[in-house]
Amino acid sequence: MMPSDSPSISRRSILSASASIAALGAMGAIARAQVPSRNNATLKKGAVILFQGDSITDDGRKKEVLEANDSKALGRSYAAMISGQLLLAHPEMDLKCYNRGISGNKVPDLAARWDTDTIALKPDILSIHIGVNDLWHTVAFGATYKGTIDDYEAGYRELIKRSQKELPGVRIIICEPFELRNWPALDPYRAVARKLADEMKLTFVPLHSFFVEAAKSAAPEFWLWDGIHPTVAGHAIMANKWREVVGI
Repeated sequence: MMPSDSPSISRRSILSASASIAALGAMGAIARAQVPSRNNATLKKGAVILFQGDSITDDGRKKEVLEANDSKALGRSYAAMISGQLLLAHPEMDLKCYNRGISGNKVPDLAARWDTDTIALKPDILSIHIGVNDLWHTVAFGATYKGTIDDYEAGYRELIKRSQKELPGVRIIICEPFELRNWPALDPYRAVARKLADEMKLTFVPLHSFFVEAAKSAAPEFWLWDGIHPTVAGHAIMANKWREVVGI
């Protein structure tokens, strides 16, 4: 018998799995308690749902696959989970779900490809998660990126205004940047995301506060393996939270 197959290891594995299940059960109660008032979305037949962002949205999608509802194109992230749930719940509605997140992207990167990767797809629901790299790239990789919090706000605002102008009736979802690294430098970026959502009357998904609460029920790495990127459980939190807040 190999050491990893020993009875004591198996018992520990069972206990660990039970603890994880208990944590997820606790999260269900937290989710019900903390979800803001719903802003229910009405899905129309043929609706296009687009997820935009950085590596958290990207998470392994195949960039060369451009078709809607394709598992390779959707990747492994919350975007794929939400898409699968919506397609399962509404097979008769001919929904079209796209993931156009790209690892490493900042607001200027989104702006550079907004016409082809957003406007051209004509989404009815546009979900955006961006901000971590706008800060991270100012301190990493030689700190060659010199963008400021003001640049983040101005660029993000312009993306939203462009979308509203060129996509009349689009519903825009702003996802809060999050982390579990005790990284207060991200706080202003989270505040800007919320500010824009409030000022422009957009739906705001408060992911950071939810992950902070989740970390009280299980270790931070259970949800975000490096304090930034979600595990499977972390993506599940994002998917459930997104659907509850958005109302679909």
